[in-house]
Amino acid sequence: MNILLTGATGFLGGGLVKSIKNHNVKVLLRRRDNRFNNYVIAPVFNGKCDFDEVVIEQDVIIHCAARVHIMNDESTDPLNDYREVNTAGTLNLARQAADAGVKRFIFISSIKVNGESTKLNSPFKSTDLRQPDDFYGQSKFEAEEQLLQLAKETGLEVVIIRPTLVYGPGVKANFASLMNLVSKGLPLPFGCITDNKRSLVSVNNLVDLIVTCIDHPKAANQVFLVSDDHDVSTSEMVSEMAKSLNKPQWQLPIPKWCYGLVGSILGKHDVVDRLLGSLQVDITHTKETLDWKPPQTLQEGFKETAEAFLLNKENKQ
Repeated sequence: MNILLTGATGFLGGGLVKSIKNHNVKVLLRRRDNRFNNYVIAPVFNGKCDFDEVVIEQDVIIHCAARVHIMNDESTDPLNDYREVNTAGTLNLARQAADAGVKRFIFISSIKVNGESTKLNSPFKSTDLRQPDDFYGQSKFEAEEQLLQLAKETGLEVVIIRPTLVYGPGVKANFASLMNLVSKGLPLPFGCITDNKRSLVSVNNLVDLIVTCIDHPKAANQVFLVSDDHDVSTSEMVSEMAKSLNKPQWQLPIPKWCYGLVGSILGKHDVVDRLLGSLQVDITHTKETLDWKPPQTLQEGFKETAEAFLLNKENKQ
């Protein structure tokens, strides 16, 4: 099968490349990269690019590339910038794919399309009203809407996957920062954060779902949420990290109101909300439609991530 992959140099794309190597894979890159043999270059990704030579003779497109959250973004019109890549660029690629006879378009969206948080034990479902709270989520939501409309107009099979927080070997950002903190073996102030729940997904589980969707007949024109199917509180997450790192699990019972106070003083309300709040997803539809279940447990995923973290730390010394 001929597969075109975008975002191959990213965290998720790197895992996908290894898992679909039994197919004839072409990658779409912004610049030359010697790690890939079969590639095409598109320095700019937007609604005006000519992808005719890119999509020709492809059976499936897996679209992982996106404009993601940028720290200290200095854009004067960030919503338009997100839309240019995540909405217009995606639809441009998909429309040209449909014209070229591509059978299936797998779009890696985001749980941010549903929203930023849930009430405890009231997880998001794929059929819920979509309520994105930021520009990134809004751009992904608009892309989803237009892709599903394109599917109706052209017959292109669209598969939409909305991951929760993705972790795994080489993960960066907040997950890596927390793992680094836990690795120091010091007492941490998360002992009271036990009544929230968050859904996570290992990169291996997400890759496995994407591979399943390449040719599964029941995946066409569906929206799938994905997680490890094991939700954890902040305190439980820290405990699992400590176990995987072979570090003490000392957690001090700092009252939760203290976090709100610190968040107000430092202007870090979003960080506090993630620590204290819940974000759960219900993957029943995904499991039942595809007869699929996450092959890797959360504990196994944390252990693999911790081993890669420690090896990287050792190599830097």
